[in-house]
Amino acid sequence: MKKNNLKFTPQHDQMDCGSACLAMVASCYGKNYSLQFFRDKTFVTREGVSILGITEAAQQIGLETLTGKLTTAKLIEQREVTPCILHWNQNHFVVLQKISKNIFTGNYSFKIADPSHGIITLEEHTFNNSWLSDNDKGVSIFLSPTEAFYQQTPPKEERLTLKYLLSYLIPYKKQLTTMFLMLLLGSGLTLIFPFLTQNLIDKGVNAKNLNIISIILLAQLGVFLGAITINVIRNWLMLYVGTKLSITIISDFLKKLMQLPIKFFDTKLMGDFNQRIQDNERIEEFLTSQSLITVFSIITFSVFFGVLWFYDFTILLVYITLTALAVGWSFYWLKKRKILDYYKFQQRSENQESIYEIINGVTEMKLNQFEDFKRNEWENIQQKLFKINIRILKLDQFQLSGFEFLNQLKNILVTFLAATFVIKDKMTLGELLAVSFIVGELNSPINQLVNFFRSLQDAKLSLERLNEVQNHPTEEDDKAFQPLQLEQLTISDNNGILFKNVSFQYEGPKSPFVLKNINFFIPEGKVTAIVGASGSGKTTLMKLLLKFYAPTQGNILYNNKDIEEISPQSLRENCGVVMQDGFIFSDTIKRNIATGDKNISEKKLKEAVKTTNLSEFIEALPLKYNTKIGASGNGISGGQKQRILIARAVYKNPHYIFLDEATSALDAENEKIIHDNLQNFFKGKTVVVIAHRLSTVKNADQIIVLKEGKLVEIGNHQQLVTNKNHYFNLVKNQLELGN
Repeated sequence: MKKNNLKFTPQHDQMDCGSACLAMVASCYGKNYSLQFFRDKTFVTREGVSILGITEAAQQIGLETLTGKLTTAKLIEQREVTPCILHWNQNHFVVLQKISKNIFTGNYSFKIADPSHGIITLEEHTFNNSWLSDNDKGVSIFLSPTEAFYQQTPPKEERLTLKYLLSYLIPYKKQLTTMFLMLLLGSGLTLIFPFLTQNLIDKGVNAKNLNIISIILLAQLGVFLGAITINVIRNWLMLYVGTKLSITIISDFLKKLMQLPIKFFDTKLMGDFNQRIQDNERIEEFLTSQSLITVFSIITFSVFFGVLWFYDFTILLVYITLTALAVGWSFYWLKKRKILDYYKFQQRSENQESIYEIINGVTEMKLNQFEDFKRNEWENIQQKLFKINIRILKLDQFQLSGFEFLNQLKNILVTFLAATFVIKDKMTLGELLAVSFIVGELNSPINQLVNFFRSLQDAKLSLERLNEVQNHPTEEDDKAFQPLQLEQLTISDNNGILFKNVSFQYEGPKSPFVLKNINFFIPEGKVTAIVGASGSGKTTLMKLLLKFYAPTQGNILYNNKDIEEISPQSLRENCGVVMQDGFIFSDTIKRNIATGDKNISEKKLKEAVKTTNLSEFIEALPLKYNTKIGASGNGISGGQKQRILIARAVYKNPHYIFLDEATSALDAENEKIIHDNLQNFFKGKTVVVIAHRLSTVKNADQIIVLKEGKLVEIGNHQQLVTNKNHYFNLVKNQLELGN
């Protein structure tokens, strides 16, 4: 089989290594799949991707896979079947591209394509340290294309383009036009300087004419003041456009982010999102300051290029030749720096995640003597960052030193030529100074152009990372959804929520099912309790009800309408939900309860507070309802947090109420008061309660018992206790049942 050169695919996020490796292997056989394609196929999570996920994805595109543990010697014997994927450092995947033998020493070297680092060649000892694990063996995934692989066509990936970025500039056409005119005017003023310098020497100093000298110096002062004024106006406009643009770009990014399905967030770490915010800022800087300064540099360069040609073509030729060499030298290092930039991105994400854990987990660290371990972990990340920064510094020093050398050589040669022409009377002394001035002024635009291409590379990298977010389908994108119709709803045997042969798994087809063939009916206007041991699938079932995920098999029907046809937004607007990991925002108590309601209803607010027995707690606070809580406010207990979350659901007053362990942190007295208050609130509503406590579920109209993802029992409290089966075993130790 014919193999092409491997196309290196860097990972964009910390957990993208498996997807990137598959993309690289496919490129060796002539197929270019996107990183996002393999993200979906490998079922990436926050923990990364499994070997099973990689092999399943490979098989779907027609690659035959063979996974095994083998020694380095055995791997060398199989070197003809490269490229293959290796499990690296117990937490990463890389592509083994090639194994080579040194004909002089007999030693083997291993060419590795590391998605987080680049293409590197390792000696056997270094390779073994990263690959081998138990019993001096390492895990390898061998892949070979079948006929089906060549018959498949990779799906076309929509990518963000420069046109997309430029669309952000359209609202600022007036300001940008003004800035452009300022640039032209500034360039025109700069053009006057060399001619003024030439005339100052030739017609003023040489002719010993003080009047001409005075006029030229005043003209230079006027030009200088004009240039300063233009720069001030230009900088103000740039600040205005840049600030507005930054707000618009990041606002659009956050808007799109909030429209994405929950599944998207399950694959990302906090550091990944922080980096994408920085990517937006980098693009904003590129569009405003970098691009406009570059336009100014191009105009300035073009003007002085023409003037230098006017003075002498030979000098211009020398200048162009050495400038081209200097720019070529800089471009040579750009590709090498690209890989280092990706690697630094990974390390910075890990660094942010580590700091986040240290700050938010400080209590647990102190309780469990974990401080030294986490600090050492952070220090190890800093060591990695230090090493990559050293590599970047070395590369930049090579690039800048070579560039500066060629630049100075150019200045010396140009000055030498001009001085020679003066001695031979081919050029006046004034023209020599004018040429020197022009060469000096040309250096700045050249440097700026080199920096622009570096910024362009950075912006392209940022754009690739943002591409995943901007082109990811939103929850409402798939089809024309219908709103959830509740106006004509009546309590009848036909209305309610039906689970019909529902099965669900979080990952690929061969991963374990969390829910298995679930069939039950939640009647309209009734309270349904779901109980079961931890890990039985209760919370997953709740997430399916809220359309956070779609069933792998089967259907969920709301009042005879498939949930797939219902708008997720419309569904959730009619649901009041308290999740196990409910979130308290850094805001006032009032806003935490009313959340998105722009005009907070005092009546509804007080009713919600009364229902959840929060009045005494709130009235004892100095600012009452305006007391700030959350991350940057007053600390609250677990019970107070749960009561605020329940109050949030009560304030919303929706048709459906879903409670997942909503009272688990409450004391017995508060739980009883809130439970009694909620009975009135539940009237006319369809309620689903997940709980372990008997007091919470015993009055439910029906109780559903789950075990290991299966529905094993259904009935009311009295029936299930009488049966003395799964439900009885779950609650028999609680006080009301006694023995």
